[in-house]
Amino acid sequence: MSTTEKRQKVVKPHPGLSLNRQYNLLTIYRSGVYSRPKVKSDLNLRLMKIINEYFMEHPYLGVEWMTDYLRLDKGFKVNKKRIRRLSHLMGIHTIYPKRKTTIHQKGRHIYPYLLRNMKIERPNQVWKTDISYMPLFKGLMYLAAITDVKSSKILNWSISNSMTAEWCVELF
Repeated sequence: MSTTEKRQKVVKPHPGLSLNRQYNLLTIYRSGVYSRPKVKSDLNLRLMKIINEYFMEHPYLGVEWMTDYLRLDKGFKVNKKRIRRLSHLMGIHTIYPKRKTTIHQKGRHIYPYLLRNMKIERPNQVWKTDISYMPLFKGLMYLAAITDVKSSKILNWSISNSMTAEWCVELF
């Protein structure tokens, strides 16, 4: 079967448009028409399942730890490049503190810390609040809490699956 015959099977010929023009109008690449997606091997699928399970328990461990785990504990003969590729394919990223999380922009107002010289001597003098999240299989759950600074007692807390202003206001 010639190349022209293969093209005509994928895109039906139009009398007024060339095949290249038809591909451009459909916004598809010619290489995507001819190539078939590679089927993942059974070994890669097994590795991806093990990586996913282990990552859910240890989201802070990176590719090198995962490679050692698969080599030493599970007995697979894998290298870091393969684990890095599979992790990237699965969208798995290690959780760790990123560098330069606070970058000040010129011209932006920096609010002063109002409690700097204040002595906190009794309960109910100063409260603090914090919102945290927990990743789940299908999204996030948010936890908000109000605590007393002096006694570290939790005054109120709430859990929600969406972080809305109404939910935060209801906490108070």
